[in-house]
Amino acid sequence: MASSNQTPEQPDQLENINNRLTNLGRNIETNKKAMGIAMGAILVVACLTFAWLYLYKIPTGKKAMEEYNKVELSATNDSTAAAQYKKVADQYGSTSAGKLAALSAAETLYNSGKYEDAAKYLKKFSSNDKVLDANAQILLGDCYVNLKKYDDALSAFKSAEKKGKGNPQIAPRALLKMAVVYDELKKYGDAMNCYETIKKDYPEFSLGNGISIDTYIEREKARL
Repeated sequence: MASSNQTPEQPDQLENINNRLTNLGRNIETNKKAMGIAMGAILVVACLTFAWLYLYKIPTGKKAMEEYNKVELSATNDSTAAAQYKKVADQYGSTSAGKLAALSAAETLYNSGKYEDAAKYLKKFSSNDKVLDANAQILLGDCYVNLKKYDDALSAFKSAEKKGKGNPQIAPRALLKMAVVYDELKKYGDAMNCYETIKKDYPEFSLGNGISIDTYIEREKARL
């Protein structure tokens, strides 16, 4: 026999439960639609990326390398090479070969004494290879030295020293060039700091002129 304390579900309670279930169903349906739209957007982006990579980037990079190699094999002098490298760099600047062409153009322009143009193409160059990047910065600094833009030269040499930190050839070479610029600006204390850093951090580095680094340090002390 049922207890007299139990009461049947009230109509309004049943209605509330039904409403909650209905709203839950609507939320699920809305979320499914949103997920479908999101997945569709991801698919579109993936397709566009694939198309860009395989229909443009890879073929363009391959063509750029072919053009770069042609210049490497056919250029007979700096003037001809510079013009051809510049053409590849200007046309394929976003590719690895285009960036190498910019560096090669800069080197040939520098050798021809065209320092402004050389600096312009060095700015188009970049690489994940720190050694190559640091050497490009040293060449950029040399361009600015020849143009007597000493502040820009120091900036380039400092960048090279930072990129080549720990490299026993690149970093001290950048420091040595910085010291020369500081001497030109009569900032002898800064020049001495560069020489002392070479002595401390790169003791095996050779100046190549038979003179020890201590000689340069003492010279800067005397100037001070």
